[in-house]
This record gives sequence, C-alpha cells and structure tokens, in this order.
Amino acid sequence: MTSASIRLARPSDLRHLAGVEDAGLVLFEEHFNRTHAALASPAPSGGERDQAGTLLVADVGGEVVGFAHLTFADDRAHLEQVSVLPSYGRQGIGAALVRAVMSEARGSGHRELSLCTFADVPWNGPFYGTLGFVEVDDLEPFQVRLREHERALGLDGIGRRVVMRAPL
Repeated sequence: MTSASIRLARPSDLRHLAGVEDAGLVLFEEHFNRTHAALASPAPSGGERDQAGTLLVADVGGEVVGFAHLTFADDRAHLEQVSVLPSYGRQGIGAALVRAVMSEARGSGHRELSLCTFADVPWNGPFYGTLGFVEVDDLEPFQVRLREHERALGLDGIGRRVVMRAPL
C-alpha cells in the first residue's frame, strides 16, 4: 500500500488536478462498457476548482496522485469531487482524502457532509457507504439544484445517481 500525504493544495498543485480527474475516465468506460459525453468532457481546471471551495491533495513523493474538492453551498458542506490516478487506486488514498475532507468540514463547524454519486459503481456509492455515507431522499435546496444540473448533463442516463450524507 502506498503512503500518501494529504494536505491543502498549493498553487503549484493546481495544474495537475484536471489531469488526475480525466485519468479516471477509463475506469468509467470499462464499468459502463461505453463512453458518455458527460463523463468524457474535460475536467474543470485546478484554478476553477480553487475558486469554488477547498482543495486537498494526495502527494506521493512530490507527485499529486489524487485530490478532493470540498465546496460550501447554502451554508452546507458538500464533497464535489474525489479523484485518484488509477495507478494509485485501491490503496486507501481515496478514503484518506474523504476522511480529510470530513475533518475540514467538521473544523469549519459543519455537522454533516453530502455528495452526489453513482449508486452502483463500486468506487462510488458502495465506497462512500463504507465511510459512513447513506443515501438520502430529503434533499436540501442546493442538492436539488445539483441533481437538476446532473440530469441536464445526462448523468442519469448512464447510471442511478444519488445524494448521500454522512454525519461529522
């Protein structure tokens, strides 16, 4: 198992984030046996993400191998994205990133963290379930807006999407 250091992103890390996220497309293509435009569109740049929340990175020997993007909407904490390079997958890095985001959100005074994900993709819904997240139907207004945006992108046509929350 690779040991990664989880830390706040530095300005020099931002240029690597889109590449980390885009590298995961192959896993979704293999899982769904197809490419979908909503998944294949280029990831937001690290600079865009940095302006819209808190970024944590997983660093292995000076290389950014993963990141997590924590956002805040309607005074609620939301895990917008977690990505780990496929070559570093299944080594606990994603879980470490999620736990670090949970700690950041808790430290900011939040009592729960939400996310939107594919319910049945093993490294999505089931993975988050192991970290204390549960599917919810009682959505906050910002989560309704997020789900409407996901539907407009066509994500619901790929697989079942859900909102999950975990207490902090």
